[in-house]
Amino acid sequence: MTSFSIQNFGCRVNQAEAFAWAEAFERRGLVLEPDAARADLVVINSCTLTGRADRDVRKFIRRVARLNPQARLVIAGCSVERDRDAMRAMPQAWLVLSNEEKPDLPERVAADFPARPAAGSHPLRSRALLKVQDGCDNRCSFCVIPTVRGGSRSLDPGGILDRARDLTDRGFREIVLCGIHLSSYGGDLVPRRSLAGLLRELTAVPGLGRVRLSSFDPRALDEELIHLITGDPGICPHFHLSLQHASENVLRRMGRNSRTADYAGVLGKLRALRPDAALGADIIVGFPGESEADFEDLRGFLQASPLNYFHVFAFSPRPGTAAAAWPQVGEADKRRRSAVLRSLSAGKRQAFEESFVGRELGGVVVKSSGGSAVVLTGNYINVRVPAGETRPGASVTVRVEEAGRGRVRGVVVG
Repeated sequence: MTSFSIQNFGCRVNQAEAFAWAEAFERRGLVLEPDAARADLVVINSCTLTGRADRDVRKFIRRVARLNPQARLVIAGCSVERDRDAMRAMPQAWLVLSNEEKPDLPERVAADFPARPAAGSHPLRSRALLKVQDGCDNRCSFCVIPTVRGGSRSLDPGGILDRARDLTDRGFREIVLCGIHLSSYGGDLVPRRSLAGLLRELTAVPGLGRVRLSSFDPRALDEELIHLITGDPGICPHFHLSLQHASENVLRRMGRNSRTADYAGVLGKLRALRPDAALGADIIVGFPGESEADFEDLRGFLQASPLNYFHVFAFSPRPGTAAAAWPQVGEADKRRRSAVLRSLSAGKRQAFEESFVGRELGGVVVKSSGGSAVVLTGNYINVRVPAGETRPGASVTVRVEEAGRGRVRGVVVG
């Protein structure tokens, strides 16, 4: 049988696309092979958000070409949008597809392999990922995404609901909604729809345990949406916001049109309405023009905020963006500032996890190996438990027994 492997780089939308491709391949009789060095077909879903992402994509392609010279490589995604000729020139590039061509990827690939009966499903993930939106209409001075992904486009709500029902019927108890600018869902549809309306319909799907939201733009969180996501038990209490910074000088240069007070207000409402929620954020350090005072504004805001963790990215200039042409912050300063914030994030995450010792939380088993399993709770805590009868994808209740030093342990109680 023909085997396939999929390597993702970058965002949750890429992960959702890969999830759908894996299902399509398996329906055609291809078999998932986790090791790209052993697969007949290797699909690379690329990312070009940062210079490091570009390097990682190229490094992976060269590695597979060296270790698995017989494999057919399919290169898709944002790196193709940035430089299609460079991707075509990569070793063993059999098929190179843009983002616009991604929906046709399974059919175009499968046409060169003999059709066989489905060999049983071995999904890439224990939770289902569902893409509902793509692209972005914002024009932040540092971001290449609108160039490579295009403007905001919402998927048809009827198709989304059909897909959610199918995933639920197949046993998935958590669906992660994914979008490049998820908060803008429905604004381009006729008649106009909203993310709040879609969420109400999704949480009413019989048998679906919970919906997790991948990321929000805090500027698009209105009162209706805030009260819905904090009050509906079918929505995971885990809210990740694309804050990017907290110095108004830097936010202005980023083109974010945001005020720190607005960020604080949104975070305060989320925490007040859902005290047990995990609150996270994306943060960029070393943006052009970021002074020590700007960085201290950012650090102080994060320290005082109810955020429980943050993903810290050192600024990476992208060709063609306005910020790439501005005077840059030195690499040593970027590394130092990144380390400070990552240490702060680790401390806040540990304090959050420790606050749940002795409490029971609902979750989904995300992996199981040897004598233990990992349960991801609704509020984004990975709890290691004895394996017992658990299986990946199962919905369980755990009691947190111990937390500290980057590990959380517990037991399944239901």
